[in-house]
Amino acid sequence: MAKVTITQVKSIIDRPKTQKLTIKALGLGKINKSVTVEYTPQIAGMVNKVHNLIEVKEQ
Repeated sequence: MAKVTITQVKSIIDRPKTQKLTIKALGLGKINKSVTVEYTPQIAGMVNKVHNLIEVKEQ
């Protein structure tokens, strides 16, 4: 599997609860925080759900 770096670029204030929980599940929560994870189908689904709040870069 490929590794990707996910960075939160927008706030979760005034977002639906499901998006807030997805951001927390990805290990994010503050703007400009980044995590590096394996790009599995589960991570792809989470990225798709909050694509407007994050930035994804392949490594």
